[in-house]
Amino acid sequence: MTSTLLQGFLLGFSIAAPVGPIGVLCIRRTLADGRLAGFLSGLGAATADMVYGAIAAYGLTAIMDGLVSAQFWLRAGGGLFLLYLGIRTFLAKPASESTPTRSTGLVAAYASTFLLTIANPMTILSFLGVFSALLPPDGAFSPLRLIVGVFLGSAFWWLALSGLVGIVREKFTPAWMQWVNRISGAIIIAFAILTLAKLA
Repeated sequence: MTSTLLQGFLLGFSIAAPVGPIGVLCIRRTLADGRLAGFLSGLGAATADMVYGAIAAYGLTAIMDGLVSAQFWLRAGGGLFLLYLGIRTFLAKPASESTPTRSTGLVAAYASTFLLTIANPMTILSFLGVFSALLPPDGAFSPLRLIVGVFLGSAFWWLALSGLVGIVREKFTPAWMQWVNRISGAIIIAFAILTLAKLA
């Protein structure tokens, strides 16, 4: 059972590690708003991965089929939301001094990345393929440990990333943060355009 938890941990870590739009958001929010805001941004994605992992692991085919059949609209919504976040990030003005992030901002950081990740139902097919390879055919144990492992592995990556970026946060002047906002916004906008272009 411990090996199953470890397999899930490594799977969750490897899914989260490649730097995509969520990674860019996590880095930018850590620099702008602190480690907690960056970590919660990643945790939203980790939660969505866990939800999709649970659907795939427990064979909830009705939900799976519904999500896959609605993938055009989910991706369109996700792409437009990503475009909005990219433009907002690009135009954001850096604060002249560090201020604590309000709880509403932290909730929004978590919710935004959860929605962006859940808007990509093709993730569920990836989990389905991996889980089919990892789980024994006789169903000798519950896939719960694998799902928990996925969440913990993904969460660990976001904790490490936000922690490392947070170390250098104090060295970023408002002028540097302006460039961080512009570069991050441009990258997120590029991801959004690529997502929307794939719908054509």
